[in-house]
Amino acid sequence: MRAFIAVMVLSPHAASADTITPDRIAAALSKLEALAKGVVADGGVPGLAIGVVHDDKVVFLKGFGHREAGKPEAVDADTVFQIASLSKPVSATIVAALVSDEIVSWDTKIADLDPAFRLSEPYPTSELTVRDLFSHRSGLPGTAGDDLEDIGYDRAEILRRLRFVSPSSSFRAGYSYSNFGLTEGAVAAAKPTGKPWEEVAEEKLYRPLGMASTSSRHADFIKHANRAALHVKVDGVWAAKVKRDPDAQSPAGGVSSTARDLSQWVRLMLGNGVYAGETLIKADALDQTHVPLMARGKNPVSGGESFYGLGWNVEFGRHGLSWGHAGAFSVGARTLVTLFPEEKLGIVIVANAFSTGVPEGLSDSFADLVFDGAVEKDWVKAWDDTYASLFGPAVAAAKATYAAPPSPARPAGPASAYAGRYFNDFIGDAVVSSAGDALVLKVGPAGARSYSLKHFDGDLFLTFPDAETPDAPSGVSFVIGPDGKAAAVTVEFLDGNHLGTLTRVGD
Repeated sequence: MRAFIAVMVLSPHAASADTITPDRIAAALSKLEALAKGVVADGGVPGLAIGVVHDDKVVFLKGFGHREAGKPEAVDADTVFQIASLSKPVSATIVAALVSDEIVSWDTKIADLDPAFRLSEPYPTSELTVRDLFSHRSGLPGTAGDDLEDIGYDRAEILRRLRFVSPSSSFRAGYSYSNFGLTEGAVAAAKPTGKPWEEVAEEKLYRPLGMASTSSRHADFIKHANRAALHVKVDGVWAAKVKRDPDAQSPAGGVSSTARDLSQWVRLMLGNGVYAGETLIKADALDQTHVPLMARGKNPVSGGESFYGLGWNVEFGRHGLSWGHAGAFSVGARTLVTLFPEEKLGIVIVANAFSTGVPEGLSDSFADLVFDGAVEKDWVKAWDDTYASLFGPAVAAAKATYAAPPSPARPAGPASAYAGRYFNDFIGDAVVSSAGDALVLKVGPAGARSYSLKHFDGDLFLTFPDAETPDAPSGVSFVIGPDGKAAAVTVEFLDGNHLGTLTRVGD
């Protein structure tokens, strides 16, 4: 810990809480509002909302832009947004409340809370704790289970099937950000209450803080008339194309909330568990969430040293110590919280579009204004460029790989060579059938997801599985056996953890 303190002390921009006066905050907020208006006017996002807390007061709360592009309804402080992975620190707060009430400990073993849960190996399964899952050090690969959610499996079935996923690192040796790992940690922590996670979240956090528009259930989100749609760029224009039901990973990504409600949560965090003069969560339970456990490297834009605690990023950057977390749905959400605990200052930003660096850009600009009196650089552009470099090349690479078949392309076999049922323990059943002149692949529970297959070359076909990138192809390849029929199929978009190959089962 001594090394971390040194980073904080040596930070050239670090300001003491005494220098951050109300006047300085007010001046920064005026400029933040202008920046937010400007970024919406320039098409950075269709809409966003911001809450700022300082010294236990909500000093700024405002919406900008529109709930849905092309429609007149405005975003305000009570517009409900899907907050994506900003759910993780919210859920860590809920578990801290359970720890505070001595219902569970951060070091309680999952095997004692949820004996049916398994990792792929016996030793980590027996030793795995709530702390391990909330710090992403279980060894589970980061995307484990996301693919099963995409094809329609529910939470219980996804968590059961994680036992088939090989680890990406030794237990507690590597950091791998896992939605369903953290989901299991939360669900297991709630088991001693005998209540579902969603109900525990209401009882332990949302109701005590008066967060009346906040829920961990998608059904509650869609009941709100004042809710933000998800947006992606289509031909350079924001469009509300896709809806997202994240209930399967609710603790990790399924919370919906407003800038007003989240500002109350920020008050609780900056008050170290005290809200409106009452201790709701004991400090020692909450403090554990901000201990830097796993190294994440440097912040890709601002360069600070970043670590992961329990559902929180812990960063030592140009303005000293901060706690934070971002959220994103690739189908159209971006969110962020940044807290400066020494200064009792926090900002939460919720936006209705992906990909964009607007939340980080506004947060970094606001921090510069508060700590230095001026914005160091165009942080929105810097973060936009970073997001573009993260996601653009992957789509471009997929398009390049399948840009054109070889000339001449090898012909496909007859449809009967590929049609049939395939299986593995992780994906379950995959059924290939002919539909007219085309092949169709069905996967998921009871064939919940259907994908048309377009011939590319030989026994390789293409499909377009991602609604948010409808022009990004993915391969589906067959291995033909000695009887002239496919013995196996590999589904590329389900093969991220090398579990996308299924074997033919009968005819």
